[in-house]
Amino acid sequence: MAKSRTVIRAYQADSAHAEQRRPVLVDVLHDTRATLLELAVASGVQVLHAMLEEDRTALCGARYAHQAARDVHRAGSTPSEVVLGGRKVPMRRPRVRTAQHEVPLPTWQAVAARDPLEQRMLEQMLVGVATRQYARSLEPVGATIPTRGTSKSAVSRRFVVKTAAQLETWRATPLDGLALAGLLIDGVVLAEHCVVVALGLDATGRKHVLGLWEGSTENTAVCQGLLANLQSRGLRTDRSLLVILDGSKALRAAVQQTFGPAAWVQRCQAHKLRNVLDHLPDAERPWVRAILHRAYRSHDGAHARRLLQDLARRLEPRWPSAAASVREGLDETLTVLALPISERLQRSLATTNAIESLLSRMRHVQRNVTRWRSGTMVLRWVAAGVLEAAKGFRRLKGCGEMPRLIAALRARDQELGLDSASPQVA
Repeated sequence: MAKSRTVIRAYQADSAHAEQRRPVLVDVLHDTRATLLELAVASGVQVLHAMLEEDRTALCGARYAHQAARDVHRAGSTPSEVVLGGRKVPMRRPRVRTAQHEVPLPTWQAVAARDPLEQRMLEQMLVGVATRQYARSLEPVGATIPTRGTSKSAVSRRFVVKTAAQLETWRATPLDGLALAGLLIDGVVLAEHCVVVALGLDATGRKHVLGLWEGSTENTAVCQGLLANLQSRGLRTDRSLLVILDGSKALRAAVQQTFGPAAWVQRCQAHKLRNVLDHLPDAERPWVRAILHRAYRSHDGAHARRLLQDLARRLEPRWPSAAASVREGLDETLTVLALPISERLQRSLATTNAIESLLSRMRHVQRNVTRWRSGTMVLRWVAAGVLEAAKGFRRLKGCGEMPRLIAALRARDQELGLDSASPQVA
C-alpha cells in the first residue's frame, strides 16, 4: 500500500510538472509558427528580388563589366510593393533605364500583370469573410514585416473594382457559340431590387449562367430587357428551345414576345403543386398532393392530363380556387411528358430546381451584406454570387438522353416551319 501511494504521488508530481510545461511549449510553438511564416514571406521577397536582378543582368550585362555598345544601364532601385499571402509587402525594385525612358523588367511585368490580392480578397468575401475580418482571416507574418492593403476600406474598394469588372466582362460575353437546348429564368429580390437571372442548358447537359437584369419588380419590361440582352449577345430565338418557368405571368409574356412559337414552355411542377395546395385547408392537402404527384410522375401525358382534369372536377364544388389553379397552365406543366426522353431527364426538366439551387447559393454568398446602397451594388453581388455558384455546377441528371431532346426540338422546328438551315446538334 505504501508503495502504491508513492507511485501515485510520483505520477501526480509528473502531471503537475507537465501542466506547468504545457503553456511554455504552446508559446514556443506559436512563436516558431510566426517565425516560420515571417521567414517564408521574407524568403519570397528575396527570391523575387533575385529574379529581378537576373532580368537586369540580362539587359545590362554583368555588374562592373565594361560594354562599349551598351545603351541601357542600371538605375538603382525604387520602393515598390508585391502581394504575398493576401497582403501588400514592401520591397526595393531594381530599375533599368535608357537615355530616354525606363525599361520594364519581364519578371516585374509578369507579377504586375496579375492581381492576386484582388482575387484572394474576392474569394474571401464570397466564402463569407466580412471586410472588417479580412486581415484576421490571413496567416500572420510577424510584427517585423510591414504590410498594407488589409483594412476594411481597402478591401471594400478592391471588391467593388473586381466585381464591377467581372460583371462587365460577363454581360459582354458572346453566346453564339453555345448550342442551348433549355433555358431557365427566375428572379430574386434584394431590398427594393428584383434581379432576373437566366440559366442555359446546353446539348450535353451542362449548365451555363447566361445573364441577369435588374428592376424594381419582376415585370415584363425587366424580363424583356434580360432576353433582349441575351439575344443581342447571340442567343438564338428562331428555333425551338425548351423554356422552364415558374408561374410568373411577366416571365411568360416576355418569353412569348421574344421567342414566339419557338418557345416550348414547361411550367415548374413544384411551383404548381405549392400553388394548388395553398388554396386548400390542411385536411384536404394529402390526397390532392398524392394525385398531383401521380400525374406529374406519369410517363404518359394523356393519362396525366386525365388525372388532373378529374382532380379539378372533384375540387370544383367545395374549392373552386384550387380547381382553377389546377386548370391554369395545365398543358404547360406536362410539356416534358410528351418528349421521347427518359423519366430521369423528364424529372430534371420538369421543375426550376436547377436555377433555384443557383439562387440559393447566391443568397448564401451575400449573407453578410446588411445595406444595399444601389442597384449597381445589387448587380455586382448577384453576379459574383452566381458565378461563384457556377464553379460547383454538375451536369443535368439524365444528360445522356440530351441527344433525344435535341432531336425532338429539331422535329418541332420542321412542324412549325422554323429555321432549319442550321446544322443538327448531336
